[in-house]
Amino acid sequence: MHTVIVYESMYGNTREIAEAIAEGVHRADPGAAVDCLPVAEADAELTRSADLLVVGGPTHMHGMSSGISRRMAAAAEAHEEGHEEAAAEAREAVEGPGLRTWFHDLPKTGDGIHAAAFDTRVDMPRAGGAANGIAHRLAHRHYDVVAEPEGFIVERNDGPLRAGELDRARAWGAKLV
Repeated sequence: MHTVIVYESMYGNTREIAEAIAEGVHRADPGAAVDCLPVAEADAELTRSADLLVVGGPTHMHGMSSGISRRMAAAAEAHEEGHEEAAAEAREAVEGPGLRTWFHDLPKTGDGIHAAAFDTRVDMPRAGGAANGIAHRLAHRHYDVVAEPEGFIVERNDGPLRAGELDRARAWGAKLV
């Protein structure tokens, strides 16, 4: 089985969740080939080779990030003292494609290719989530979405992840297999 995990990450939280999901897939199926990579490196050739495509991103303004929301997040992070590493990752994310752009280039697939969607989000009333939009876009491209979209909690907009979320992501990844 070949699993491809594609993620967009501004502060490293979504990347950490994606890597934990990859660990969970490996634990459930030690022989599985798993590629876990940022959206800027996920080309159509690689996604077409997947038996399972898992896609995730941060929640911005109640849903998937946009060019504007990524620029706003990077600008806010640049003003935070002691967050130099996160600010560098945020700048890199702004310069590359986001999931919305990536989905425009994702080809439709034939039947039988499984997919799942996840996001990172704050735990606040009406904060929304990106995972439902991601799942909708996967289904629109004929992927068979095999799990309910999953949200993983960050303590603040820029993190850190809530305690236990990496373990929950590993368990979710294992269940996908």
